[in-house]
Amino acid sequence: MTLKLHKRLLLTGAAGGLGKVLRESLKENCDVLRLSDVADLGAAADREEVFQADLADADAVQAMMADVDAVVHLGGYSVEGPFQPILQANIIGAYNLYEAARKCGVRRIVFASSNHVVGFYRQGETIDAGHPPRPDGIYGLSKAFGEDLSRLYYDRHGIETACLRIGSSYPEPKDRRMLATWLSYGDLHRLVCACLATPVLGHSIVFGMSDNAVTWWDNRLARHVGYRPQDSSDIFREAVHARTPEPDLGDPAVQHQGGVFVRTGPF
Repeated sequence: MTLKLHKRLLLTGAAGGLGKVLRESLKENCDVLRLSDVADLGAAADREEVFQADLADADAVQAMMADVDAVVHLGGYSVEGPFQPILQANIIGAYNLYEAARKCGVRRIVFASSNHVVGFYRQGETIDAGHPPRPDGIYGLSKAFGEDLSRLYYDRHGIETACLRIGSSYPEPKDRRMLATWLSYGDLHRLVCACLATPVLGHSIVFGMSDNAVTWWDNRLARHVGYRPQDSSDIFREAVHARTPEPDLGDPAVQHQGGVFVRTGPF
């Protein structure tokens, strides 16, 4: 069940892949959905507000945050790449977002972190939120910074945050790795809903995955959030195995949870 607990929600990164998915479903959670991105968002639909802003521009982020009750923060650089653009969008941008939230009195943020915060753990391991970060690249490192930043703003200023270590959110799993990391669009919305609705969120790390039989992540430390996935990658398992080759167990991308990110990037 979706609870409408907020008058105005802010969705950053609304022009991105997952932003487009949540642009429709998050309207169930609020009276007005404010959409933000550096890219063109098109015209505002009913119960929408459109706000074009660069996360690296502190003044623009401050204006974007005005009169907002809660934030679903998907904005930023979403793949492995050079340091400078990741710095601007994911590190400076995250700082600007939390500073604006503090100044505007926003008390809850759902932060799209990433499984790449822990990408250098082995696929033969099961980890939970208590395991220390092991980023697999600059992108994962920037998301680890975001998690630490959100922890600071919770401890110092009481801004509650759910750090969603999103796995692989697509209509269906694309390869064998995604049989473990897949997060359906429906479960993505259920996860965000749970984080917005739980009475006491605190500072929580939640792995964003569906109810997959094979997984490397244990959400036992986030049960207070109330996320219960309803979909599973298992229905795709036979088809995925049929169309993909046997994995090379000597490949670092097969050995580690981060997949190809462990050997992708500028260094």
